[in-house]
Amino acid sequence: MQTDFQWYVGIDWASQKHRVYCMDAQGERLGHRWIDHDGEGMRELLNWLHTFCGDHTGQLAVAIEVPHGALVETLVEQHFAVFSINPKQLDRFRDRYSPAGAKDDERDAMVLADSLRTDEHCFRRIQLAPADIIRLRELSRLEESLGKQRQRLENQLWDLARRYYPAVLKLCSTPNEPWLWDLWEAAPLPAQGAKLSVSKITRILKQHHIRRMDAAGVHDILATPALRLAPGAAEAASEHALMLLPLLRMLHGQELQVSQRVALVLEELAAPEEETEEHRDAAILLSLPGVGRKVAATVLSEAYQAVAERDYHGFRQQGGAAPVTRSSGKETVVVMRYACNDRLRNAMHHWAFGSMLNDPRSKQQYQQMRARKQGHSRALRGLADRLIDVLFSMLRHRAVFDPQRRAA
Repeated sequence: MQTDFQWYVGIDWASQKHRVYCMDAQGERLGHRWIDHDGEGMRELLNWLHTFCGDHTGQLAVAIEVPHGALVETLVEQHFAVFSINPKQLDRFRDRYSPAGAKDDERDAMVLADSLRTDEHCFRRIQLAPADIIRLRELSRLEESLGKQRQRLENQLWDLARRYYPAVLKLCSTPNEPWLWDLWEAAPLPAQGAKLSVSKITRILKQHHIRRMDAAGVHDILATPALRLAPGAAEAASEHALMLLPLLRMLHGQELQVSQRVALVLEELAAPEEETEEHRDAAILLSLPGVGRKVAATVLSEAYQAVAERDYHGFRQQGGAAPVTRSSGKETVVVMRYACNDRLRNAMHHWAFGSMLNDPRSKQQYQQMRARKQGHSRALRGLADRLIDVLFSMLRHRAVFDPQRRAA
């Protein structure tokens, strides 16, 4: 049991009001109250906590479920020790105090404070990331959100093409190319596409630097017989498609802007420090085969604390690479870990796939796992687990990736 802290505070977080409960190191209740989620509420909370600890903020520990947000940042900046816990673990701790399943906001705040007092090792202490990492995380998540919105619109557009304009499906495998949008806008109906001039098509292809197709071939595809639909059906579907095209262009442009900003932040993070010649974490990560802009941004932003503290096991758990073992009696089962950071898990998947394509050693390991009858995704998870070991070895030695050294 930890005895470094003299006061323990549990905060049952909510969107508008927070329930706060304070006890001493012996578990005696000192007080509880509601706190509004605004500037005045934060000020009242800080004044209330200072009535217990005075200027000894380092001896007051705060337990909360949400590891981010204005409330957490305010407490950490005031030098309080803030710890977070998974809601599933908190649910198990709650059963210690009420086997019948009783639950209310004050009880949850009390359970948080008392569990931190008795089982501090189950909590994770929160450290604020630097400003550039916070910006990188926001940009990385924004880029992913824009990509999902664009993909939804592309799926709608492709569904419209199947409905009334199948000739467009033969021009591209996916409707994510701006030249196709311009072509569709120039001829939104199959009848108009059949009459579109070769010179107009040539101008669109040249504008977007498309060389894999010639204007005559595109004209022949558009001139194929159209589907026979009910009167007005094609016109209505084309009107729908023309409304989607400006949205696609806007999202495409925003994605390009965000990707450029992410690249600039990574370039700043990878720049060598003036005081020392050691490689920075971003430069070490970017030197690995299979790690590009998106993977590097996700790893540095979503797992910053694990990378900064060189927490190898914590990184494996957050990324979903560490399996879960369930053993009971004579039965032992090893299953995939689902309780992890989904964005980091996806980054690990793409990193392993890119490494398998670009690094001979990784390709060999992947083939060996596939030869043992492992599936594609299972083999990539195993490869990602080995790459994490390589990454943290490089981070501990402050060295960039060297394929010869890895082979040795």
